[in-house]
Amino acid sequence: ATVGASYAAVPLYRVFCQSTGYGGTVSQGHDIDKVETMEKKGERLLTIKFNADTAAQMRWNFRPQQSEIYLHPGETALAFYTAKNPTAKPIDGISTYNVVPFEAGQYFNKIQCFCFEEQRLNPGEEVDMPVFFYIDPEYVEDPFLENANEITLSYTFF
Repeated sequence: ATVGASYAAVPLYRVFCQSTGYGGTVSQGHDIDKVETMEKKGERLLTIKFNADTAAQMRWNFRPQQSEIYLHPGETALAFYTAKNPTAKPIDGISTYNVVPFEAGQYFNKIQCFCFEEQRLNPGEEVDMPVFFYIDPEYVEDPFLENANEITLSYTFF
């Protein structure tokens, strides 16, 4: 029953967090025109760290392929996570994510990701999961983030 409740809570959590920006969750959608026309803010280099967790009942092995990357606000970046089902049965999973510091969530824009979509891994199957994103150039103008040059993107699979 707990597993079902946890699994069912993910869509509700997603809707709440994306509508409020709670917990460093990235706002839904992004402006395609902005991606094509945004300018890199070369005076500020950010470190993006990657974290991966699984809920207690999730049997997958899940990890980021890189521990960190460096980019300037206004640049796009591509990162990968790897998930493997080491069991003898198919397992379905769904992920949530957050961004720390929480204030950075509104500037962290994902163009493509595997979040909030159910994934099925067959026995022994391993997959690479891409995350294509950018940090909005307006990040450099936020006074609450003037000393925050490190952002952590964290995923949890349920």
